[in-house]
Amino acid sequence: MKKAGPVAILLLLAARVLAQNPPTTREMNLICWQEFQEIVPKNIETVLLPVGTLEPHGVLPNGSDNLAPEAMARELAPRLNALIAPTLNYGVTGSMQAFPGAFAISEEAYELFIRDILRGLAGNGFKNIVILNGHGGPQTAILKRVSASVSPQQKVRILVINWWSLASEETFEVFGENGGHAGINETAYIQHIVPEHVHKERYSKEMTTPYPAGTSWSAEPFPSSIGLYEPGQGFPTFDAAKADEYFAKVNAKVETLIRDVIRKWDLAGLYR
Repeated sequence: MKKAGPVAILLLLAARVLAQNPPTTREMNLICWQEFQEIVPKNIETVLLPVGTLEPHGVLPNGSDNLAPEAMARELAPRLNALIAPTLNYGVTGSMQAFPGAFAISEEAYELFIRDILRGLAGNGFKNIVILNGHGGPQTAILKRVSASVSPQQKVRILVINWWSLASEETFEVFGENGGHAGINETAYIQHIVPEHVHKERYSKEMTTPYPAGTSWSAEPFPSSIGLYEPGQGFPTFDAAKADEYFAKVNAKVETLIRDVIRKWDLAGLYR
């Protein structure tokens, strides 16, 4: 039998200690400073940071980009022995900011703010920062750029996950077709979380527009709150059983990635 390495042994011992004395909460919003001091980073080295924005999502809540990573963090934090940072609810909304209820932060302000958040999490002792991003567009590039800058400066390990892209295979596995912004995939994930706020009685296919291929055209604002990745597929179906299945498969995919990346960081001894 292969012997466990020193890192694996330490992780196993930490897991046993934590199982006997679990934290009173996984949420940084609710934990007191004394308990935080006792467990970070001694027993908990990882923090999950949900980020999103407020923008239209067809007949889904305007805050869908926040609700998805928040639910993902709540589901995964106990499994990953992580704390959950407060959600950054405002983001770089882009071409849908003209719709009612949308809210947009400038790219310059967002970059400065997320940089300080990452520095603050590192300064509080976390070794692994996992950004669970719920919003695309320019925001994804900003998160990648800032993470690449903060990581070597603060000697902290940062993973950025754009869940809808990571779970593209699961979208085809469950639905047999591609999805979209507020399409079949995002609708399913949100439907599992807050089915009472998914207003399928308001839905019609006229609310959808396929995203342009390459540089064939562009429009500001984008004409629809549901953008399909491919013409003719990705329309919401509101199937509750598939929504539950998709939610579970997406979370499993995200968890597997996080575990694998942290394991390889540890094996390489990076920023320990």
